[in-house]
Amino acid sequence: MPSPRPPRRCDWASLDDPKMREYHDREWGVPVHEDRRHFEFLLLEGAQAGLSWSTILNKRDGYARAFDGFDPKKVARFTPARVRRLLSDPSIVRNRRKVESAVENARAFLKVQDEFGGFDPYCWRFVGGRPRTHRWRSIREVPATSPESDAFSHDLKARGFGFVGSTIVYAHMQAVGMVNDHLTTCFRHREVARTA
Repeated sequence: MPSPRPPRRCDWASLDDPKMREYHDREWGVPVHEDRRHFEFLLLEGAQAGLSWSTILNKRDGYARAFDGFDPKKVARFTPARVRRLLSDPSIVRNRRKVESAVENARAFLKVQDEFGGFDPYCWRFVGGRPRTHRWRSIREVPATSPESDAFSHDLKARGFGFVGSTIVYAHMQAVGMVNDHLTTCFRHREVARTA
């Protein structure tokens, strides 16, 4: 009897990389409404700039340890001495600007929470409170930015966030389910749409 065929996935979810496959199958595109998870993805997406997502996923546990479980209140209190120690930590990307930006972003994140009663209600307003479900058939159709990510990025920058260009912000929106960019040929497209 032939073995069952594996489910079809988005092209980037490599079968050769178990972490990428698991991330695709369990997390990517699922709507997030918990502030610590939003902060985690903002930090990780900023760290990815210029690198592959696979690199960041492989360092995710290191980031969780280095950045106190992605607790923005704790990260906002990081001192210059703590930042210097992080720059010698091989379990994260040792880029001074990215590490310093993560601390500055934690401080800006707390201000957004104070103003809006949470980061979640703040960010979801850029898509009208509901995920945008797209119907892409090819990876070539998936955009790198959108008018919503442009507006979100502009607002974050005005609030003092760094490493939040529109491309990074669009990746964040994909990660936290503000947009469903699973291809229509991917088994997760319909499953994620049902969670919206």
